[in-house]
Amino acid sequence: MAQKDIQSVLQEDRVFPPSARFREAATLKAGELEAMYAKAERDYVGFWADLARAEIDWHRPFTVSLDDARAPNYRWFTDGQLNVSHNCLDVHLRERGEKIAIVSEGEPGDVRRLTYAELHREVCRFANALKDLGVERGDRVVIYMPLIPEAVIAMLACARIGAVHSVVFGGFASNELAKRIDDSRPKLIMSASCGIEVNRVIPYKPLLDGAVDMASHKVERCVILQRPQAQATLVKGRDLDWGDFVSGAIGEAVEGGALLE
Repeated sequence: MAQKDIQSVLQEDRVFPPSARFREAATLKAGELEAMYAKAERDYVGFWADLARAEIDWHRPFTVSLDDARAPNYRWFTDGQLNVSHNCLDVHLRERGEKIAIVSEGEPGDVRRLTYAELHREVCRFANALKDLGVERGDRVVIYMPLIPEAVIAMLACARIGAVHSVVFGGFASNELAKRIDDSRPKLIMSASCGIEVNRVIPYKPLLDGAVDMASHKVERCVILQRPQAQATLVKGRDLDWGDFVSGAIGEAVEGGALLE
């Protein structure tokens, strides 16, 4: 059968309008949306600059909205300075600190909830632990973890101190992870003892060990989250237990310190 002969047999014409209660509680009303479209059409540079000033907390406000000197390689807000972790967490603490930031449900049905305040505390603690280990701005870090809150904590902690983090898909085998280790040449790798899928446990640590052995780049440190479904054997002198790693670190951002750069 030729491609042109293929026809869709599903034609969906139903419409599901929102309730009056939902519309009344909406943050953005239909008329406001149309006005935003019109403004963006008239002046898209000014439109995005206004949104950036209103919605992002800048450590150093930008004066250049759009740098088109190397068009078509455009760059936005080039002289501004911000911190992604700060904008994801700190800006919400006063009004939303006790609201849920993350809901994580595992394959076995376990549920974890972290408020903005709890997530902020854990991110700061992990960021300070990274600093204590000597991870600095510009250092590369590999995150090879399952889809659990600790992966988010690791990413936000790296962003907080300016470390460049490479997130590697947990389904990759040792040889694929080894390639990414050699590409990024990380100072540190964060991983977990295992991942959990439907009706099976996937050991991560043996895959990580194999990748470290294959890679030409020497990995100095690995931080391993021990999960109860499969405990991992730690390599002496290289591997650190996640709990021990963060146990002595403070969970607060120090005013004027590196965490707020």
